[in-house]
Amino acid sequence: MSHGHSHGGGCGHEALGIENELEIGIHYSLYEKIDMHNVECLNEELEGSGKTVFKPYNERLSHDKFVKSDADEELLFNIPFTGNVKLKGIIIIGADDETHPRKMRLFKNRPKMTFDDTSAAADQEFALERDANGVIEYSTKVVTFANVHHLSLHIPSNYGGDSTTVYYIGLKGEFSEAHHHGVTICTYEARPNVSDHKNNVFDSVNHQIQ
Repeated sequence: MSHGHSHGGGCGHEALGIENELEIGIHYSLYEKIDMHNVECLNEELEGSGKTVFKPYNERLSHDKFVKSDADEELLFNIPFTGNVKLKGIIIIGADDETHPRKMRLFKNRPKMTFDDTSAAADQEFALERDANGVIEYSTKVVTFANVHHLSLHIPSNYGGDSTTVYYIGLKGEFSEAHHHGVTICTYEARPNVSDHKNNVFDSVNHQIQ
């Protein structure tokens, strides 16, 4: 198994405590930088429900919105960001029973992943404890996740349930705007193309008149 990949003795989490909820909420505001329209959750029972677990920290204990797996216990989230992220920590809240996720695997910058792709070695893996209150933070390897524009989060197993339930996924880190070189190039290329088409149209019209 590829479990030998866990760094730091496999204990990559810490209890947050109840200290300053407002401050923690500010740190866990990366959900605002997710390209929510293009988030995918594979094997979700209800279409579109996977997106709803990315919500404000102060709504983390709300059970109104959640995702439940369908065919088996696996879930795979494809999470594109609107810029570049330095990912520092993750909180994941499940139900306080056997449907709570037991393992989490992270893949950096691999858009449109499928379950077939998850056979590859993950960039980081975590053994998850049952956490119905969001008090455990799983710290990512910041060097590895320093320049993330797309995060895939794979939940391969739970605590023995037929399905997996997730209420909240919190992402902590720093955000920077993406460079818009692509837009500039597109605009630049569009102009000569338009004029080319115009000339072609005029040439063909003139030719027909003659």
